[in-house]
Amino acid sequence: MGNKFSYHFHNLNSVLFMVEEINPYDVAKAQIDIVAKEMGLEKNIAEYLKRIERALIVTIPIIMDDGSLKIFEGYRVHHSTVRGPGKGGIRFSMEVTLDEVKALATWMTWKTSLLNLPLGGAKGGVRVDPRKLSFKELERLTRRYTAEIINVIGPDIDIPAPDINTNSQIMAWMMDVYSMQKGRSIPGVVTGKPVEIGGSVGREPATGMGMYYVLQALCEKMNLDLKSQRIVIQGLGNVGGTIADILYKEGCKILAVSDISTGIYCEDGLEIDKLLEWAKARNALIDYKNDNYKFITNHELLTTKCDVLIPSAIENQITQANADKIDCKIIVEGANGPTTPEADKVLFKKGIRVIPDILANSGGVCVSYFEYIQDINSYFWKLDRINAELKSIIIEAFEETYKISEERKIPLRTAAYIIAVSRIAKAIELRGFFP
Repeated sequence: MGNKFSYHFHNLNSVLFMVEEINPYDVAKAQIDIVAKEMGLEKNIAEYLKRIERALIVTIPIIMDDGSLKIFEGYRVHHSTVRGPGKGGIRFSMEVTLDEVKALATWMTWKTSLLNLPLGGAKGGVRVDPRKLSFKELERLTRRYTAEIINVIGPDIDIPAPDINTNSQIMAWMMDVYSMQKGRSIPGVVTGKPVEIGGSVGREPATGMGMYYVLQALCEKMNLDLKSQRIVIQGLGNVGGTIADILYKEGCKILAVSDISTGIYCEDGLEIDKLLEWAKARNALIDYKNDNYKFITNHELLTTKCDVLIPSAIENQITQANADKIDCKIIVEGANGPTTPEADKVLFKKGIRVIPDILANSGGVCVSYFEYIQDINSYFWKLDRINAELKSIIIEAFEETYKISEERKIPLRTAAYIIAVSRIAKAIELRGFFP
């Protein structure tokens, strides 16, 4: 990768966002190289882990409401299924590419392995702007996409879940298509479903809850009072919105938040409850009126002086270009792949603790696993059990990661990768290469 990158500038509602053009799959492979060197991983295993098992590219023809035909492209990728069925979300976005999906599938492998779940890594996506589709067009797109990938998903093959611009309704349609083809109801084919058809309580806020648990644990290790920390959050969707809500209720001062339209800053702290109510009504932050708030760009938000920075949007947000300007004590990666390897080196030298994505935002896949086993066993848990099991698993992973980080004097990300990659490597060693 080196310094070979370019910049794209997007003017959204008069707010300038700078996006560094870095291939996320290159980032994922570079991270494997880093951990392979650190742990002395056998060369053949390292090369194998930088490849995906399979990728399916599908054409999705849809008759629009006006009678015209539009054709979309979709993907489903399996990175590794050596420890169990694939697991990973599906996103609907114009930014979706095959390499992005490959990277996300790779990160899912490490995430499930780090939590020691009997699952692998997968991911999917459709290149589409769902905001331009009617409800019926969205349903037709989802159903056709599901039909096209039906041979590579299933409770014992690969279990999709919601991601960017997908939700419980999308999962309900996917489950229905799969079930109709199999001739019986199979709720375990996807997770993140409505509770009424086999979904799990606690699934929607699970990613944010997991982030709260690990942030709380790291603050204790650093002798910091979480309630007194000043917070900046990039992204106000399900993940960013949930952690914002939890930390605001905890008493933290949240200085800045953002959505796709703009960032908002207030030195005295934002009224997060009102902003979340505004966002949930599908309003853009750019249209929110408060004379005490200042609009800021994405770059300004990421470099705002704070105690805890939480990037919860998309990948490649903290890069070599802005890492030196990051001014915080802790970064909690709510998004997948928000920090590049070059930026990681800068942050580590500055003494900033980065709770990596495969640990920080793993609460979602953890409770997805709970939903999956509840479906398989047709026995559903109460919310208190969900949260207790989630906290137990994610804190165990945090403690193990923190211990290795301290012993080896390495970043938390490298420590987390050592654990995750070691488990995958051992599974490969035991199973061998077929034939």
